[in-house]
Amino acid sequence: MSAFRQAIDARDMDAVEQMLADDVVFRSPVAFKPYAGKAITSAILRTVVQVFEDFHYVREIGEPDGRDHALVFEAKVDGLAVTGCDFLQFDDNGKIVDFMVMVRPLRAAEALAKEMGARFDSIVEMASRGN
Repeated sequence: MSAFRQAIDARDMDAVEQMLADDVVFRSPVAFKPYAGKAITSAILRTVVQVFEDFHYVREIGEPDGRDHALVFEAKVDGLAVTGCDFLQFDDNGKIVDFMVMVRPLRAAEALAKEMGARFDSIVEMASRGN
């Protein structure tokens, strides 16, 4: 089990933040434009763990020392079941440089977009404070 998965399972968002490269790029399943930087990525992740209910990983794909990992998860958003995948790319120092999330089905993705959109101003404020 990866250190990232262990941190998420423990809801240790400080540990997750430490795993992010300063120039990490976050690719949201519900936003067209990627978000660049550790502060905004951390703020998004800190918020999404509050939005997802019953979040848990069900499978991890990738070599233990490899640069690319995929973590399949299940959760609920506003009562709707969602299945998704976190695609992580690591640099030579073991920091996450690319974090892409995909989710399905469409109704759950729409509910996620609504919930995250309602919190977007606070996400931006959290990022500007450095969490």
